[in-house]
Amino acid sequence: MTAGIHGVTHTAPAFDVPAGACDSHVHVFGPYDRFPLAPGRKYTPGTASVEELLALQRALRLTRVVVVQASPQGTDNACLVDALQRLPAGGSQARGVAVIGDATTDAELAAMHRAGVRGVRLNLATLGQHDPAVARRLLEAAAKRVAPLGWHVQTYTTPAMIAALAGAIRALPVPLVVDHFGHPEAARGPGQPGFDALVALLREGKAWVKLSAGYRISQLADWDDAAPLARALLDANPDACVWGTDWPHPGGGQGPRAPEELEPFFPIDDGRALNRLRAWAGDPARLRKVLVDNPARLYGF
Repeated sequence: MTAGIHGVTHTAPAFDVPAGACDSHVHVFGPYDRFPLAPGRKYTPGTASVEELLALQRALRLTRVVVVQASPQGTDNACLVDALQRLPAGGSQARGVAVIGDATTDAELAAMHRAGVRGVRLNLATLGQHDPAVARRLLEAAAKRVAPLGWHVQTYTTPAMIAALAGAIRALPVPLVVDHFGHPEAARGPGQPGFDALVALLREGKAWVKLSAGYRISQLADWDDAAPLARALLDANPDACVWGTDWPHPGGGQGPRAPEELEPFFPIDDGRALNRLRAWAGDPARLRKVLVDNPARLYGF
C-alpha cells in the first residue's frame, strides 16, 4: 500500500498491470498564483500537482495518463498544457482533454494539439444544462470546431440527456466519449430510464464510455451496485470502454459551500478502484482492452 498522496493510502494492484496501462481521467490543479481558477466557478478545489499525479501513477503501476480540464478551470487551459509538457518523455505518455469557448482561436487549438490535447470537454452536468435543444447545439458546435484536428468530444451528463441526444450523437462527425458511466444512479441498475440509450450507442460503435468515478454514482462503500452497470457497458462493446480514477476526486464537500471556499477532495483509494475494474472485466483480454488498447486508439498513444 502507498500513502502520502493527499493523505490517502492506495491499495496495491492485486494483478499484473499490463504494460501501457492508462488512467484516462485525472485533473491537475494549481499552483494558483500561476494558474488561477475561473472567477465564475461553482467550487474551489485544493491543489493537485504533477508530482503527486506521478506518485499515483507509480502506486498503481500505470504508465499513461489523460489529464482533463475541470470545470473550475474554465476555458484557460494553461495549467493543462503545462502538466502535459512536464509529464514524462515530453508528454508522449500523456494526453489531454481541454475546455474551449467562443474566444478560443484556431492557433490556440493547434498549440494544444502539439502539446498532446486530443479532445474537448462539454460539461453539461456541471453547467446545469438540461435542455436537449441547447445541449444539441453545444454538442454539434464543439464537434464541428474540433473535427479538423481529429479530436473527440467528451461530455458529462445524465442518462436522460444521452437518450434525448441519441440521434444527434449518431450523426456527429467525431467520436463522443461519455464520462463516469453516463452518470446513472447505480442503485437503480441497468434497467433505469436512459441507460439503454448509452448501451445502444456503444453497441453501434457511436460512443465511448469511461468506467470512471464509481463513487459519483454509488452510495455503497465498495460500489457493488455499479458492477452490473459496468458489465452491461463492457458487454455492449468492450472495444469502446476506457477506465479512469477521476483523481484527485474534486467536489468532496458536504453540503452547499461558497464558491470561493476550499472544497476538500473525496478520500478515494484508487488501488481498490483498479482492482474493481479487474473484477468487472472478468478476463485478462478484456481488461487489457480497457486499460491499454482502447485508450491507445482513442488518445493516439
